[in-house]
Amino acid sequence: MYSENYSEYEIIDAHAHIFPHKIADAATVNIGNFYDLPMHSSGSSERLVEHGNEVGVKMYLVCSTATSPHQVNAINKFIAKECEKYPSFFGLGTLHPDSDKIDDELADIKNFGLHGIKIHPDFQKFAMDSKQAYKIYERIEGDLPILIHCGDSRYKFSSPKMVATIHRDFPKMKIIAAHFGGYSQWDEAAQYVAGLDNVRVDTSSSTKFLGKQKTKKMIETYGIENCFFGSDFPMWDQKSELDRLFELNLTHEQYQKIFAENFKSFFNIHKVK
Repeated sequence: MYSENYSEYEIIDAHAHIFPHKIADAATVNIGNFYDLPMHSSGSSERLVEHGNEVGVKMYLVCSTATSPHQVNAINKFIAKECEKYPSFFGLGTLHPDSDKIDDELADIKNFGLHGIKIHPDFQKFAMDSKQAYKIYERIEGDLPILIHCGDSRYKFSSPKMVATIHRDFPKMKIIAAHFGGYSQWDEAAQYVAGLDNVRVDTSSSTKFLGKQKTKKMIETYGIENCFFGSDFPMWDQKSELDRLFELNLTHEQYQKIFAENFKSFFNIHKVK
């Protein structure tokens, strides 16, 4: 329906998950079970690129989450290896607040050439504004950006109000508050997350539930310059997510900011490979 538009833009997928090939199918099923949603693909690097190529995606922020401390090193090595294999990948490492090796793991993340941290409080089962989480923020504020899964009305680990608390205590920390700042808690996100300095949001796992008018309102609330396009692959594919955004009838300049320019500015990227 909107295929003629894709080539007009530089597109960066700012939120994608990948898993080792041998567990990609099982990991994808587990995510689907957690959210009680059908998955759109298998979470392998190959499938991510295959879907992205359909609409000309130039770069993918790729990440995974350690649900226990002992997984951290293996996941970070995997992400780094995949980034070497796929030049279009822009990797984030993961940390777990219960680890007693956070300093060493942060050093590894930098040595691996990864560009920030991804945490998922609901999967990792800690409140994002807890003392244990603050062990991470204290170490990365002013240094590495962090992508945080935000929102889930079923849990109390990642509510949007907590983003405001974290920002108050760590104002120099660069945060991407995923899912428009609060999956299934979008009204609360608009109240507490919008307007915070150094905080950006991505569109992932939101537009299908919000609908056209509310999606547009969320973008207006946060400001075009604070929004990144993200698919949340393998939950969704890039084409369907882009098509829903194209229904908003924004200007070419506004779309280009959401699709790539805002992301490049946030991460100080001068040229996409």
